[in-house]
Amino acid sequence: MEAVALTHPDAARLVEAVQEEYVARYGGRDETPLDPGEFAAGRGMFLVLYDGDRPAATGAWRWHADVAGVEQGSCAEIKRMYVAPAHRRRGHARRMLAELEQRASAAGARTMILETGLRQPEAITLYESAGYLPIPGFGHYRDAPLSRCYARVLSFAG
Repeated sequence: MEAVALTHPDAARLVEAVQEEYVARYGGRDETPLDPGEFAAGRGMFLVLYDGDRPAATGAWRWHADVAGVEQGSCAEIKRMYVAPAHRRRGHARRMLAELEQRASAAGARTMILETGLRQPEAITLYESAGYLPIPGFGHYRDAPLSRCYARVLSFAG
């Protein structure tokens, strides 16, 4: 697993693939504003997981202001979690999630938050099985009927 820039070619390809999946599932791309600088060292992190030499999964975290329903303190938001279809059902999503949590915690995050959607039941299952609990909507899709938001206090936060 490597920390890379959002603009790294492997990251860009996986981000485009997840956008195509959003179009198939929701009828449009994710319009959440993302600034590549939000994932620069000290501000967040963008990761690519490799299966051999092939980019298989991606995930990122960025700092986020506190949100309703979440313990106050340093809050990090997960973005662009995705596993390419040819690499699914190998534990890559769970590994990526754990890595994002550990790296955000090491940077000082106390809580992780995320937004997903009802047409991504496998993501909801993953997050709930990892201890994420529903919270009120936040961010770009806070009022979207298909949006679901979750949070988890990081047990290893120091």
